[in-house]
Amino acid sequence: MKTESYSYEHIGETMHVYSHSSGLKTYVIPKKGYLKKYATFGTYYGSINSEFIIPGEDSPVKVPDGIAHFLEHKLFEQKDGSIMDKFSALGARPNAYTGSNQTVYLFSCTDRFHENFQLLLDFVQNPYITDESVEKEKDIIEQEIRMYEDDPGWRSYFNLLGAFYSRNPVRIDIAGTVESIRQINREMLMKCYDTFYHPSNMVIMVVGDVDYQKVFEQVEQSIRHKESRGEIKRIFPEEPESLNKKYVEQKLAVSVPLFKMGFKDNRTGLKGAEALMQEVGVKILLEMIMGRSSSLYTRLYEEGLINNTFAFSFTNEENYAFSAFGGESPDPEKVRDIFVESMEELYRSGLDEKTFERIRKSSTGKFIRQWNSVERICDSFINAYFKGATIFDYFDVYDKITFEYVNELFSGHFNLDNLALSVIKP
Repeated sequence: MKTESYSYEHIGETMHVYSHSSGLKTYVIPKKGYLKKYATFGTYYGSINSEFIIPGEDSPVKVPDGIAHFLEHKLFEQKDGSIMDKFSALGARPNAYTGSNQTVYLFSCTDRFHENFQLLLDFVQNPYITDESVEKEKDIIEQEIRMYEDDPGWRSYFNLLGAFYSRNPVRIDIAGTVESIRQINREMLMKCYDTFYHPSNMVIMVVGDVDYQKVFEQVEQSIRHKESRGEIKRIFPEEPESLNKKYVEQKLAVSVPLFKMGFKDNRTGLKGAEALMQEVGVKILLEMIMGRSSSLYTRLYEEGLINNTFAFSFTNEENYAFSAFGGESPDPEKVRDIFVESMEELYRSGLDEKTFERIRKSSTGKFIRQWNSVERICDSFINAYFKGATIFDYFDVYDKITFEYVNELFSGHFNLDNLALSVIKP
């Protein structure tokens, strides 16, 4: 059994790694004395992967939008009953989520870990999908889609993505559309399962007070595929560098207008430490420019234009990157105008190096504090892994990131030509 161990003495953590012959890697970070144990089984497969070439084949396959999310739903149904019920009987809390780039199955528990872990390994590898259950699931997912169509926060976010992108599939709701899910059948689901749920496209991450050798033995005995496989070719449409739209507005049942604003970033395709560096750099910039200690936040808050719902984020993946920020506001357009005015002033005056150092140190501290949460360790690990890095690489990034690098990011990312605004009005 091929295993490796890495010690990170500066934070008192150790990571054990097992490489299975199929290409699957399993990571364990033991947390001695922790009551909660957390395990994730993730695949590098999300809502944007609707066109691809299966390893060993030449012709591309095109499937309906929403199929990755549909497949996540179906895996929880087994021939002998609901997986949710089985986990509950073992005292665990299961869950799963589909994002734009990944699908992750998980559970947390305090005891009977290895029984729960075996259940996770078994059900993710054994889909039970019938024509009848697929038709039944369409009605359930249609209700979910319609529910999100009326969700102001969800709509403001996806309307912003639609303002950024005219062709990139990230602009499409993760669950697809009512029309697209009606086209899904069992054959399509199994084709996507066989393509993207091969162990070589997956990862297992466990955090908690567990016996890592026993975890590795369970994986060795339970993984059905024994051979590695070629890479899946993912096909994406060409996306223009310019915005699709500058402004999008929708009316929904809200008492106060809601907005999301952000920048489309054309610096994509980064992998490994370079991708983490971009992620950390832009997040530091967002904190410098609009964090709660910034003059811009203070002005907007004191003028009653934002409240404590205001938040920001940065996302960078294989073929898209963007920042998004917003919340409730009585006048989103005025927020945008003040923001533009503030950015133009920053272009003239330049960033403050002392502010950068303060935020960098504060961000490093926040990152270290997340090591107290088994959930946050797993989630951050999966996010970094599918970018070609590990969660421990963030330490190097926080140490090495410089004011000069952040200045370069500032001039590239915060380009007012690529600023879009999405508003939900009453």
